[in-house]
Amino acid sequence: MAVPSPSPTRKDELRAELRARRRDYAASLAPDTRKALEQSLAESLEPLLFAASTVAAYFPMKDEVSALPALERAAGMGKTAALPFFADRDSRMTFRAGEAVDPGPWGILQPPPHAPVVSPDLLLIPLLALDRSGNRIGMGKGHYDRTLPGLRQAGARLVGVGWPFQLLDEPLQPDPWDVPLDGFASPDGVVEFNR
Repeated sequence: MAVPSPSPTRKDELRAELRARRRDYAASLAPDTRKALEQSLAESLEPLLFAASTVAAYFPMKDEVSALPALERAAGMGKTAALPFFADRDSRMTFRAGEAVDPGPWGILQPPPHAPVVSPDLLLIPLLALDRSGNRIGMGKGHYDRTLPGLRQAGARLVGVGWPFQLLDEPLQPDPWDVPLDGFASPDGVVEFNR
């Protein structure tokens, strides 16, 4: 399904608010505290990692909680670990097994182009916010919006990852193309939604 470019909405205002809150929160953390929180996230994800065979996460932007320790833990369990890959700015996101060593077209490290393409059965997804029905607000570029329907159809478990405050009690208004997620993981633990 094509994902249209929405006009400015409450979602855009909420994105700006949440970006600022995430930025301020991440800036308030001492490096050791942040590292400990990201290790707690990895520990809380262990049951989901154990049940998966191919785990994909994301290379974090500086304010995002890092799922890389969870991905390392998955690799240590013998699981295939993957990250997003873009051939260019107009290409669709795929997942490739391997470490993030090459700068991608969006300025984010990704696996090299020769790394194997994989289809994750557990996808750890960055976000700005998620409600308790699994409705997600992402960064607004639509990369995950275009990718999630195919992964959902293939039976992948879709789990949003963020700081604890990014799970909202207030319901979000999903757009027609939004794919609800199966759960939310933070350093405080994993919340699974009834699907």
